[in-house]
Amino acid sequence: MTEELKNERKENIYILINDDDYRPLKFKELCYLLQIGGRDKDDLLEILNELVDEGRIEKTSKGKYQKLGKGVLVGTFISNQRGFGFVRVEGYKEDFFVPQKYTMGAFHNDKVLIRVASGNRGRSTEAHVERILERGLKQLVGTYQKNRNFGFVIPDNGKLDSDIFIPEKKSMGAVTGHKVVVEITNYGEKSKSAEGRVVEILGHINDPETDVLSVVRDLDIPVDFPDVVMAEVKNIPDEVTTKEMAGRTDLRHLQTVTIDGEDAKDLDDAITLYEENGLYKLGVHIADVTHYVRENSPLDKEALKRGTSCYLIDKVIPMLPHKLSNGICSLNEGKDRLTLSCLMDIDANGKIINHKICESVINVDRRMSYTSVSAIVEDHDPTETEKYKELVPMFELMLHVSELLRTIRHERGSIDFDFDESKITVDEDGQVSYIGVYERRRSNQIIEDFMLAANETIAEDYFWQQIPFEYRIHEAPDTERVKQLSILISKFGYYFKASKENIHPKEFQKLLSKIEGEPCENLISRMTLRTMRQARYSTECEGHFGLSCKYYCHFTSPIRRYPDLQIHRIIKDNLRGRMNESKIEHYQSILPEVAKRSSEMERRADEAERETIKLKKTEYMQAHIGEEFDGVISGITKWGMYVELPNTIEGLVHVTNMTDDHYEYNEERYEMIGMHTRKVYKLGEALRVQVLDADRLMRTIDFKIVNQGGAGDGEE
Repeated sequence: MTEELKNERKENIYILINDDDYRPLKFKELCYLLQIGGRDKDDLLEILNELVDEGRIEKTSKGKYQKLGKGVLVGTFISNQRGFGFVRVEGYKEDFFVPQKYTMGAFHNDKVLIRVASGNRGRSTEAHVERILERGLKQLVGTYQKNRNFGFVIPDNGKLDSDIFIPEKKSMGAVTGHKVVVEITNYGEKSKSAEGRVVEILGHINDPETDVLSVVRDLDIPVDFPDVVMAEVKNIPDEVTTKEMAGRTDLRHLQTVTIDGEDAKDLDDAITLYEENGLYKLGVHIADVTHYVRENSPLDKEALKRGTSCYLIDKVIPMLPHKLSNGICSLNEGKDRLTLSCLMDIDANGKIINHKICESVINVDRRMSYTSVSAIVEDHDPTETEKYKELVPMFELMLHVSELLRTIRHERGSIDFDFDESKITVDEDGQVSYIGVYERRRSNQIIEDFMLAANETIAEDYFWQQIPFEYRIHEAPDTERVKQLSILISKFGYYFKASKENIHPKEFQKLLSKIEGEPCENLISRMTLRTMRQARYSTECEGHFGLSCKYYCHFTSPIRRYPDLQIHRIIKDNLRGRMNESKIEHYQSILPEVAKRSSEMERRADEAERETIKLKKTEYMQAHIGEEFDGVISGITKWGMYVELPNTIEGLVHVTNMTDDHYEYNEERYEMIGMHTRKVYKLGEALRVQVLDADRLMRTIDFKIVNQGGAGDGEE
């Protein structure tokens, strides 16, 4: 039996057992029902066992096969350092809480079968792990500690609640302080510790770049490209030929620019803009990556596997090899490049009244930076203006059209989070030399506005064509989270309207407008962001809450995001008249998995970025232990208060370091109250703190309060 035939039969058996008219049957009874005999029995038994192992059906104690019982679900286990965990189940908005005694020894990322319990824990429904279906964590990264006859590894992943025991003969000669990759050989049972063997020594914890490499390896992010991929890349030309341009819309006569950061090398979007017959003619031109990355080629499979490029402060782990990302696919100045263009006609009110999508060829006149364009349109810098004088009219027009597009988005309720982001600079050795606030200037917003316009236009076009597509969706926030935020912001004197059923994005927008320029702006913006659901990819067009739009997709970055590349492939098939029934069925079959994979890889890359930033911030503060800084209370929990410094670094004032009184957390009021002095600490309150410690291993920063100010007497 071929694998294809086996999978087909497997799905048919699964559908049969999940049919409402089906009654639980034993193996022999199923054979009789299906008229199966001989060697086919063995095949059926194998299929049934696989379905049980995958958690798609269950086998009763009496040997009968049936669909999963009520309250039985399959999901991914998310462990917590304190022993308990959560299970994320696809299709459910909230995770299920699993008490420590009901985890069944599940590790982080294990695929588990759970049974929903009747009790609740706050917002989370309780569940118990019934069975571990598949181990999700086979390797981990951690710090090796050597004892006399053995060693153990402290996992970098803070979600893991136990160290890994390493027999001496399986240590590869690692010494205390080595960052190592460990293969788990035994997951442990009850009181027995998990056991593993060292398979790679990454370097000493104090060696340059070992910390970042540890994050990459811990999250299983591939760095080097396989030989088969690099062999394919060798055959890709360095220049565009005349033959390749044939049949494309030639836009090389248009004044064209790219606008990116100074250090950017993967330039995948270019802009043209001019005025004609009372209309603004905006062209968003995106590198035609699919011309070089053919479907199901080694390059394509590797790109799907990675899902996205990963940006880690001073290094990029690309989705595509540099020959493509920085070479033939990068829209470099003065080079003919193949592109997909979205050409939009915009009226005087900023409304897109017409558009055209086409395969094109462009030639970029100037490679511009955000700094230079902002200097021209914001600062009116005479040196920069003179240097790029032939482009200045277009830049001024860009500013105007951008403001029109932004106004329309604002009027419909689009939410613009404008809180401080970290800018981290490192030296040649990878050591942090500077941490501050990333300056988001008007030129950044111009490009953002134009990309959003193209993404919306493309998504709406393909929705109404009813062609299989991959959308970027952002669901409305959970009502319980909105309620919590409402309570929290009321402590600062702010309110918004929300029914039990839903809330409009405009209410969030109004809130962010009210707090603009206030001391609490950064804090409330972050809290509001945490209220939102994660955006994800989907084959269903369900709208984008944050942007307050019905249609949205990612079209503009195919060099660094696989969904964009996938969309380009669909667009080209459609433009070339190849979107027949067979193609439609093909895309319908692959797109759900592409969307799921892309969403997962995006989350992985985001986690790598967050962990790297935490590492570098901790490293930076090690040089400032004992020093004092001004900050604001950014979070309050029962174990202490988080304080954020002006440079975006955040540390914890643990309750044990608040020695002037015994403090307790008032959950309802989000306050820390001294039991004797009645001193009150509130969110957003300014404090002066001293750096007590910065632990690179745990990626934590500890503060203590220098001025014991407090806000005054509290009320019961």
